[in-house]
Amino acid sequence: MAKIPPVIELKGRSLGRILIKMGLLTREKVHACLNLQKEKGGKVKLGQIFIEQGLIKPQDLRIALAGQRGMEYVALDGLEIPPAALEQVPAQMARTYRIVPVEYDKARNQLTVAMDNPDNFRATDDLSTLMGFKVVAKVADEEAIKAALDKYFAEEDESINELIGEIEGDKTLSRYAGRDQSIDLDELKEMADSTGVKKLLNLVLLQAIRDKASDIHFEPFEEEYKMRYRIDGVLYEMVPPPKHIAMALSSRIKVMANLDIAERRLPQDGRIPLVVGGNPVDLRVSILPTMFGESVVLRVLDRSQVNLQLDMLGLREYDLNTVDQLIKKPNGIIIVTGPTGSGKTTTLYSALKNLNDITTKIITTENPVEYDIDGLIQVQIRPEIGLTFARCLRSILRQDPDIVMVGEIRDLETAQIAIQASLTGHLVFTTLHTNDAPSTIARLLDLGLEPFLVTATLEGIVAQRLVRRICTHCKTEYRPTEEMLMELELTPEQVGDKKFYYGKGCDQCNNTGYRGRTGIYEIMVFNDEIRDLVMNSASTAVLREAARRAGMKTLRENGLATIYDGVTTIDEVARETIAAQED
Repeated sequence: MAKIPPVIELKGRSLGRILIKMGLLTREKVHACLNLQKEKGGKVKLGQIFIEQGLIKPQDLRIALAGQRGMEYVALDGLEIPPAALEQVPAQMARTYRIVPVEYDKARNQLTVAMDNPDNFRATDDLSTLMGFKVVAKVADEEAIKAALDKYFAEEDESINELIGEIEGDKTLSRYAGRDQSIDLDELKEMADSTGVKKLLNLVLLQAIRDKASDIHFEPFEEEYKMRYRIDGVLYEMVPPPKHIAMALSSRIKVMANLDIAERRLPQDGRIPLVVGGNPVDLRVSILPTMFGESVVLRVLDRSQVNLQLDMLGLREYDLNTVDQLIKKPNGIIIVTGPTGSGKTTTLYSALKNLNDITTKIITTENPVEYDIDGLIQVQIRPEIGLTFARCLRSILRQDPDIVMVGEIRDLETAQIAIQASLTGHLVFTTLHTNDAPSTIARLLDLGLEPFLVTATLEGIVAQRLVRRICTHCKTEYRPTEEMLMELELTPEQVGDKKFYYGKGCDQCNNTGYRGRTGIYEIMVFNDEIRDLVMNSASTAVLREAARRAGMKTLRENGLATIYDGVTTIDEVARETIAAQED
């Protein structure tokens, strides 16, 4: 094996020089490989050429690259790792990040970890964020890391139940039971740094990200403390932890999000950036003081799970063509409407991504900015300092945009500026909270807009809902009863021989029968008839009939088509379209 000089002699030096110092190469061989690299057009990395020429082994290259970054090599074979180091990292986390803790200095709060890839610096950043350690990284062989993970972190996951059992027996934490407001700042810090609390929170976070949860809720009640995930729009309860760790968990989350742990009377918002399994994940933190403690909700924004393509949202071919024509208009307003959590932002982002090219200037104003997209200028609204949608929109129009996105029209001022923007040649995208597309007109008029301004600027309205997809692994055909059909106001004669499906429940979908979600849409395009009706103060029902004559399919009709395609169930469509039918 090669001799390994001290890291200080290797850091920042060229790869060839490091390998010469390690006694593996001569100057002549390095120059010969550099010439070979030039012959190949510089497209092959020098380290790869050394390996291809049989001059070094992959392990030697890893040691050299680690030294170049100032990281030491550690031989894990035969190394006896102290239990105190192993206890600091949950098994699931060690396997997710492919790290092995080798040394723990409690006094300095320093954890030394071995990893197989010197480029895996995000693992050390996340470990520092999640666990609060000063992390020192060393490099080991890939095979040695795999063997150590198998030895010390066997495949059986450390369950949340086991960790909660550990925490219940933790005498340090149980001292704080029932004390609530009488806990001082030093004690809060001690609670937040408890190993049991860190491990539990990390396990909850990693499991939520793995199960593709959109939100994680930590909720204090008078007699208990609940933890819940929202997966595909539905909340699932986890094993509740003991109530006395509520403050420890909220303090730990505040530390990770760089919030004020001493502030327990006012709401706070923050974010925690992570990289899990190579994917960037943003956790948006919202802390709300309640009667029984702080309610904490983490919104999980896993960019790898969001496909911002219009044709991946569930739009049927006819609707996709309609949306494509709408977003290509030179000016006007396009509104996406629906309740909170119906996928409005994703639809808007997909439209903007479709339009995003070098010839188009796009500016968005959002609260909060959910996904960073290259090529878009994105502005975060901050009402607490007076940066409202209206104020921001005024400044945006002086920035020479082609397309503007306003996160939400909440008041007359914002609506008026959006209309002025569209009248001066801009295409404006925005959202509203209404039950369906036709009722959006009444909402805009209620805000105080003049009917002639609405008809002059509005080009189209997209109403949408999200329904759960049937799990493809346990999808089963069945014949619905008359009662089931009545939920959608259907008769057996109308259904005829159409096929219906549901999910029986399996390991792939956590026995829910559903996996993932898709959208159902109602797209109302403005024509001369609809504009005349708006000018003559027609009712929502009359507007709806005119839109249907012009080709609009209602949410319920779109939902039925999705059922007949075997994508979703009667229950899902009935649940999501009942409000739209009641107008």
